[in-house]
Amino acid sequence: MKIFDISRTLSNDLAPWPGDTSFHFELKWKMAEGATVNIGAIKMGVHNGTHADATFHFDPSGKTIEATPLDVCLGDAVVIDLTESFRKATSERDATREIKVTDLEPSSALIERAGRVLLKTGVWQDSKVFPDWIPVIAADVPEWLRERKVRLIGLDLPSVDAIEAKKLVNHHALAAAGVAIVESLDLSEVEAGLYHFSALPLKIAGGDAGPVRAILWRD
Repeated sequence: MKIFDISRTLSNDLAPWPGDTSFHFELKWKMAEGATVNIGAIKMGVHNGTHADATFHFDPSGKTIEATPLDVCLGDAVVIDLTESFRKATSERDATREIKVTDLEPSSALIERAGRVLLKTGVWQDSKVFPDWIPVIAADVPEWLRERKVRLIGLDLPSVDAIEAKKLVNHHALAAAGVAIVESLDLSEVEAGLYHFSALPLKIAGGDAGPVRAILWRD
């Protein structure tokens, strides 16, 4: 069995969402300085790195992250490789290029089988540099996913909405369709296809999101 780690590494070099609390790790006790053990401490926004959004993130009456059903975050998932489609859009800075139903339809049978969809765009390649543009899902994608009983969507992007968005329309539409959201995956070393998937969020009381250690594997 091979395990694919599809989480972005949390490090002091990780680019946060603009204006958010960046990740910082520091050894507070150091054996090199005479301490009995090494003990570290972290400070971070919960949307740093690979994370699951709670509906409370964009809906004051939504569930917080510790109430997220864990079975949504564990099970089969299909990786859809859209890198070729977005390579040209990125080079030409085509901000109108969206992730469309037509991008997903060729994998419809696997999507219905898996119930979880992971989108590989290749747009955000360097975790140390926050992208200035990301593609977003088209307006009809959430309903298309709902019709196929999809329970979770994951992306190698920091959001399902545009970076400059003031109203998180896609977040709301996905929630209404019953689709959970995992953002900032690292799918760079993963081929398209069907996998087993796990991305369990930290159990943070009242949290609007939770960092995850996301993995894929095959028997």
